[in-house]
Amino acid sequence: MSIQSFFVLFIIYSFLGWIIEVAFTWYKDKKIVNRGFLIGPYCPIYGIGGILIILLLKKYEQEPFVLFVMAILICSVLEYVTSYLLEKIFKARWWDYSDRKFNINGRICLETLIPFGILGCFVVYIVNPFFSNILIDFSNVLLNTVFLVFLIIFSIDLVISFSVISKIKMVVSSKKSDNTIEIKKRVKKYIEKNYKLVRRLTNSFPNLKSIIKFRNKK
Repeated sequence: MSIQSFFVLFIIYSFLGWIIEVAFTWYKDKKIVNRGFLIGPYCPIYGIGGILIILLLKKYEQEPFVLFVMAILICSVLEYVTSYLLEKIFKARWWDYSDRKFNINGRICLETLIPFGILGCFVVYIVNPFFSNILIDFSNVLLNTVFLVFLIIFSIDLVISFSVISKIKMVVSSKKSDNTIEIKKRVKKYIEKNYKLVRRLTNSFPNLKSIIKFRNKK
């Protein structure tokens, strides 16, 4: 499979992950929220997870239980590392499982393990064969065209999203239980006064654990 095909699959899995996140938020909060770190309708962590599962676990296709366990391991490590890197880069927690039982530093928790395994099996047995068969029928011209379109859109989204986040300075808050309300108020106030695009990030991560400090403008 070519790099172009893998990138297209990455975008597809990212989009499917976004749908899962939106559906879960709607089920939990009874409202539709454009979930995800980026502006567009995709969650890259799902795309990366899907590609890793294809590359590393397809050889376990004839061993469902091993595949299930390995998918849990890969997705858990990916979620933990992603949480850690985002916190180091932006000085903020983008999700936190500290209030759930059997969590590790609030980055991953026990109750997400089984869904990880199920999703891994779903990717290997259903999703990947379906979309891979479609991409195989694409001509080189069509595949390259789709690849370039996705690449351009995704790259622009990355630039815009990081530009928006760079406008604010986020510092990790303490773990006091009353900080969340104050954080939300300060985030909302900042959004209303400054950047419309930042509202996208706050709606996606309503429990964002950060304190926003205004940058001094010269």
